[in-house]
Amino acid sequence: MSTDAFILTRRCRQWLHIVLSLCLGWGGLCGPARADRVKDLAVLAAGRSNQIIGFGLVAGLQGTGDGSDVSFTAQSMKTLLKNLGVTQDGPISDFDSSTLTGKVDVKNVAAVLVTAELPGFAKPGQKVDVNVSAIGKAQSLRGGTLLLTSLRGTDGHIYALAQGPLTATSVSASGSGSSVSTGVTTAARVPGGATVERVVENPFASADQLIINVRDGDFTTVTAIINAVNDKFGPDVANAIDSTSLSVRAPMDPSQRVAFMSMVENLDVLPGEPPARVVVNSRTGTVVISRNVKVTAAAVSHGSITVSIATTNEVSQPNALSGGTTQAVSNSDVKVNEANKPMFLFQPGVDLRQIVDAVNQVGATPSALIAILEALKSSGSLRAELVVI
Repeated sequence: MSTDAFILTRRCRQWLHIVLSLCLGWGGLCGPARADRVKDLAVLAAGRSNQIIGFGLVAGLQGTGDGSDVSFTAQSMKTLLKNLGVTQDGPISDFDSSTLTGKVDVKNVAAVLVTAELPGFAKPGQKVDVNVSAIGKAQSLRGGTLLLTSLRGTDGHIYALAQGPLTATSVSASGSGSSVSTGVTTAARVPGGATVERVVENPFASADQLIINVRDGDFTTVTAIINAVNDKFGPDVANAIDSTSLSVRAPMDPSQRVAFMSMVENLDVLPGEPPARVVVNSRTGTVVISRNVKVTAAAVSHGSITVSIATTNEVSQPNALSGGTTQAVSNSDVKVNEANKPMFLFQPGVDLRQIVDAVNQVGATPSALIAILEALKSSGSLRAELVVI
């Protein structure tokens, strides 16, 4: 074997090794479609989260609070101080904050709304994150501390108590008539700032049938999950309800029920292919085309007409003995240019790769691509849902 042939053979082996590595590492390219776990495709209906909200005060601000113009901030401070045993001399109406603001510098205090998401199966003593948003005239919540705030659900019951120093990444500074700000200074977070105090009742422990909801409603995905559960645990364990939900017959013993759901959510299934969809962001020019998009036979030509007007200002000077006057003259040069964009033809049933290649051949910009896709949808040639955001 010659030296050149040996080198060529060695290079072919190297390339073959790289291709095999890619195929093994990226099973989606050269191998069959990868299965997904049930927990990545669906959620247990009994484990849904709940929103809670409360009204509170943030103290310790560096003069960026509500000030004396927001009456409910001063009223809330008065009530808080009264509950802590701090009283003020003289009769003070609950709606009169003038005396209070004279003794308490509410410029260091801001009224806020506190919101949180209570996870499913949350138990008393667990911690959850809270979001804090100013509702008065506070300029910044940076450096403040959220005072004890009760968080309630839609039923009026208290489910968590929140308190702690705020975490704000925004910065605002001003001086000599100039100001600079980064991010939103009137909103902040308290990581782990709320303690769960009440359990949200759910039917997980007592229901005969547990409901599982698919994140993206699809009949194929629901059928795949049902088949996987029944193949694993026996017929009629799982039954379909609609394209989004299915019911599962689980053991009544709590330990067995938890173990059963652990096995169900770790089953591997092949989900259904999502519907063909083209998502267009007209503000940023972003276009995302799913791989199932097809186009019927269509001829597309996209071009633009450019009109340019150039004006030259000149002065007309008459002869010395003609008796005329000097006049300013404007000469305009108008040009119309039409881009020479070739027409490209879509054959019936072309896929995503052919669409992108055809558009790139004519040098279309993202805005031009958006216009082409909208025109294809209007003509009925685009076999996909066009979503413009």
